[in-house]
Amino acid sequence: MPVHAREKKESNHEDMEVDFPEQDGSSTDEEDTVSSSVSEDGDTSEMDDEDCERRRMECLDEMTTLEKQFTDLKEQLYKERLSQVDVKLQEVMAGCAQEYLEPLANLQENMQIRTKVAGIYRELCVESVKNKYECEIQAACQHWESEKLLLLDTVQSELEEKIRRLEEDRHSIDITSELWNDGLQTRNKNKKKDPLYPDLDILEDWTAIRKAMASLAPHRGKPERPHHVARWEDGRLFYDSQWYCRGQSICINRKDEHPARRQDREQ
Repeated sequence: MPVHAREKKESNHEDMEVDFPEQDGSSTDEEDTVSSSVSEDGDTSEMDDEDCERRRMECLDEMTTLEKQFTDLKEQLYKERLSQVDVKLQEVMAGCAQEYLEPLANLQENMQIRTKVAGIYRELCVESVKNKYECEIQAACQHWESEKLLLLDTVQSELEEKIRRLEEDRHSIDITSELWNDGLQTRNKNKKKDPLYPDLDILEDWTAIRKAMASLAPHRGKPERPHHVARWEDGRLFYDSQWYCRGQSICINRKDEHPARRQDREQ
């Protein structure tokens, strides 16, 4: 429709252009011949005004028609574009639009790469935590073992020292009592056998003391005390690889004691 209107408008402009040359030609004829009259000039001017008014009205009608056609075309174009947008929106909602599928494929590819990298990083972090945990557990076990051995050695040394002291005290008491009993028995026997010779016993004791003191001079260093194992179980005493019952007498030979001391104790 706008094409026909444009052609019509162009044809009207051509008619106007054609009419003006006729007027120019008529004016030239009038100038050349000078045979026209005043009445004819008046009729021609009235016709020109009517023709101009008619043509102006035709142009206004054509402009109104063109504006209406433009408005209709714009409305139609808007509806077409809106329908296209609706179709694209439906395709996007359905997940089949090309403009939606290409970015979606890129996003999925990036997601897979990042997921793979995150999984590898997670495995490395878990492995690092496990190694750290194992190291801490191993260090704690080693510290516990060392502390346990140290405590065991300390307690064992303290117990051995207590046992040694108890054995020394027990040995000294037993030996003192045995020597005292032996001395009393010997003196009683000597008194019974030789009541008339007490001076002879004193001389013999004095000689033994002199010999013991002489032999004691090169042995001034403190000898090492032997360690004996002793324990009490079920009412019996285990000492020196032998078992003893309650009330049973025990004879202990102290190898670390010098004979001179024994003689002194016997005296």
